[in-house]
Amino acid sequence: MSAASLPTVHFIGAGPGDPELITLRAKRLIETAPVVLYAGSLVPREVVAMARVDARVIDTAALTLDEIIAEMEVAHAAGQDVARVHSGDPSIYGAIAEQMRRLDQLGIPYDVTPGVPAFAAAAAALKTELTLPEVSQTIILTRTEGEASPMPEGEALAELGRSRATLAIHLSIRNIHKVVEALTPHYGADCPAVVVYRVGWPDQHVIRATLGDIKAKVKETRITRTALILVGRVLGAGDFSDSRLYHADHRHILRPKRKVAGGKA
Repeated sequence: MSAASLPTVHFIGAGPGDPELITLRAKRLIETAPVVLYAGSLVPREVVAMARVDARVIDTAALTLDEIIAEMEVAHAAGQDVARVHSGDPSIYGAIAEQMRRLDQLGIPYDVTPGVPAFAAAAAALKTELTLPEVSQTIILTRTEGEASPMPEGEALAELGRSRATLAIHLSIRNIHKVVEALTPHYGADCPAVVVYRVGWPDQHVIRATLGDIKAKVKETRITRTALILVGRVLGAGDFSDSRLYHADHRHILRPKRKVAGGKA
């Protein structure tokens, strides 16, 4: 059997929640795989509803890593591909690294299909650009420290905040008070802050505020999970410079200098 025909575990980014925000490749893999494993706490059932009628579809929300790998081993032994469906893009807080390490040890082939990350879906929902000329040209994807997830040295939110870049803070809605405390000295209490709850889901909810009042507004909604926090001046910027990309005076290989009357450019 050639390497190309070996049963494979396909790690798939299912996007933020909207079943239409997945790639064509992801759709094909979910539709054809005889075994589909999905994180039901984060991936809507509608995303895996496109699986074939005889597929074994398993919600892994209550399973341990060992149990998930065991399902993959059984499928591999039976010569079956596995569609392993994760939320958003699996490269960001996707918990796929430990699964791939186990598969490497077992000699089971796998590949990865990217998905729409939550921060990109949130920006689309807000109809905003997270990088604006002379406002912010950097986006930092991060999270706050938790009991089970200490931050590496140098990555504390207060340190990252010194950059005043646009921040996309994952897995931290329960620590909104810590976010405000760490960032206010660098961004100011009037800096725009937005919380997007379950972006791409039917019950998506957006909270627009500032660092000065975001904590109180979140408390009113009682949101405690599945929310992304965005912080940065780009979220409220209206008076910014146009990009030079389309400026009439900007020349590049696809738009060289044009000759005008008199032979001068």
